[in-house]
Amino acid sequence: MPKGQIQFQRSSQGLRKNFQGRRYESDRDCLDFHTDLSRCNSIRVEGGAWVVYERPNFAGNMYVLTHGEYPEYQRWMGLNDRVSSCKSIQTLNCVTLLNSYVTCKYQIQLFEKGDFSGQMNEFTEDCPSLMEQFHFREIHSCKVMDGAWVFYEHPNFRGRQYLLERGEYSKPMEWGAASPVVQSFRRIME
Repeated sequence: MPKGQIQFQRSSQGLRKNFQGRRYESDRDCLDFHTDLSRCNSIRVEGGAWVVYERPNFAGNMYVLTHGEYPEYQRWMGLNDRVSSCKSIQTLNCVTLLNSYVTCKYQIQLFEKGDFSGQMNEFTEDCPSLMEQFHFREIHSCKVMDGAWVFYEHPNFRGRQYLLERGEYSKPMEWGAASPVVQSFRRIME
């Protein structure tokens, strides 16, 4: 598969896993492929990073996937085997140095209150537990300075996922959340 492609597999019985059955491939954003693929038993990402949605038009629960194989929906932390739309993610700001070493920048600012007020904490690394490391579990606003990030509802990168690309988010609704509860977050790396 060329760089930046995602492949979905399914069987009509919905029982097969491990890349067996009918295949749907995409190398670009797709608003609605559920008529071609009613259920998805496995996903393969070859290059790039993708966000997969349960419903058409980039709606419903989202799952952020990076290069690799996901032989069953539990591996991508899915609640079920339904996926209906996908889009590629612009992941990071990388610079190739003279010795071919690639360095990438990630930076996010988290605020304790909405509209970028209150205490601000800046991060450049993944955080598996906000409560353990910093004694807070809510983020009311944030600014993504570099890279792309995923917020998780629970510690250790579990639960609902929220994609944050470069930009400003003055309240949780702007990143798709109903509440400010965020208990872990990570960088999206290819």
